Amino acid sequence: MSKFDFLPIKKTPWLFIVLILFFIVACDATEKRIKPNIILIFIDDMGYGDLSSFGNLAAKTPNIDKLAAEGIRFDQFYVNSPICSPSRVAISTGTYPQRWNITSYLAYRKVNAERGLANWLDPAAPMLARDLKKAGYVTGHFGKWHMGGQRDVAEAPAITDYGFDESLTNFEGMGAKLLPLTMDETGKVGRIWEDAEILGGPVTWMQRSEITSGFINAAIDFIGKAQDKNKPFYINIWPDDVHSPYWPSFKEYELTKESSKKDLYHAVLEEMDLQFGKLFDFINNNESLRENTLIIFCSDNGPELGAGTAGDLKGYKTHLYEGGIRSSLIVWGPAFIDENVIGKRNNTSVFSAMDLKPSLLSFVGAKAADKAISDGEDVLETVLGKSDLSRQSPIYYSRPPDRKNYYGFKNLPDLAMREGPWKLLCDYDGGRPELYNIVEDESEHKNLAVFQPERVKSMTRKVVNWYHSMPSLKPDSLNNKE
Repeated sequence: MSKFDFLPIKKTPWLFIVLILFFIVACDATEKRIKPNIILIFIDDMGYGDLSSFGNLAAKTPNIDKLAAEGIRFDQFYVNSPICSPSRVAISTGTYPQRWNITSYLAYRKVNAERGLANWLDPAAPMLARDLKKAGYVTGHFGKWHMGGQRDVAEAPAITDYGFDESLTNFEGMGAKLLPLTMDETGKVGRIWEDAEILGGPVTWMQRSEITSGFINAAIDFIGKAQDKNKPFYINIWPDDVHSPYWPSFKEYELTKESSKKDLYHAVLEEMDLQFGKLFDFINNNESLRENTLIIFCSDNGPELGAGTAGDLKGYKTHLYEGGIRSSLIVWGPAFIDENVIGKRNNTSVFSAMDLKPSLLSFVGAKAADKAISDGEDVLETVLGKSDLSRQSPIYYSRPPDRKNYYGFKNLPDLAMREGPWKLLCDYDGGRPELYNIVEDESEHKNLAVFQPERVKSMTRKVVNWYHSMPSLKPDSLNNKE
């Protein structure tokens, strides 16, 4: 007798087969169950220092602060443009927005052509959403798009053409929309961007002060449908708060209408935080979501002059100085973040929004499309608090072409780069260099260019060469034909 003769499997092969099939099904179910969900929150025009968890004493943002207290804050996280449309392109594609001829905000087609801009992002761009969809995710976009379909550009691709299963946007995107109403102190109701109806619908009008909750409610419904299907989800929640015009709720408007622009801004910021509380509570109160969801929270660029604050950083939205491009990043995910860094601030790691795509693909075990362009780097270990390593390559910038003089700054530099602790700014030809040690001088007060000629020469050559390596819009581009 063999030592295995006592096993029933030898005499009943069918049982062995059943056990194998059960094991395969169980493994498959486990794999589906453990795929993590991702929520990417991208706030509009919020300054680096606007959250109370990042030092703002004039406004209270308790719900977002709680997210920070249970996650990690990053002090040296950069977006890839100081203005909305290109910043959104970078975080969506993991590439420099210059590759797609989107270097400023998208507007009317004539204005776009005058500035050398495409009218919309090429749908063939390497979208994070599309890669995750191929990996089995359901994908949704809720909020501002601004990568095509605005003003008189009514033939742009739908948001769902970029890898999203479902979308709800504002007046700067193609597809279902929430459009803003206003209410003044007399109770009179008005409309903002009424002409956006020419971009198609369906359209729902709601108070400007409540639209963030409209996007959040749609996202929660989408999450519920994903759970019903036992599918992992990736969603963008990109409210058009806290972008101007500032219309807080009727009660808050009455209190602040005679106050400063900054007071109105703070009222809107606090109301946005309150609306996000519903989403955070929804995730926290559901064990399967709390233990299997990663939330990434940041802003698309620096603040508008006179409204938000960049703290001690120099510059505002549209500027290549730190105040225009540094963003307050929060990463939350109790099951994924190193418990030793929860509630801490990472003030050493340097990386950017376009690094999030390869990092998130690595996070879920997915791959980018074959031969896809990528400028981002996988910094997943840093994002999850398991390392303090930085991005290895420099981060390069070119200013919005229509913003040479803006917000009281004259003759602004055209190019910038961050390499290690060093930040260089210069003109297209490399002239008028400014060199700062950002680690020691984050406010960019002390220009060290005259003391570091070799470093200036090296960095200038790199950033100018990078700029010239980017494509320029061809006059006969189909994307810009009348």
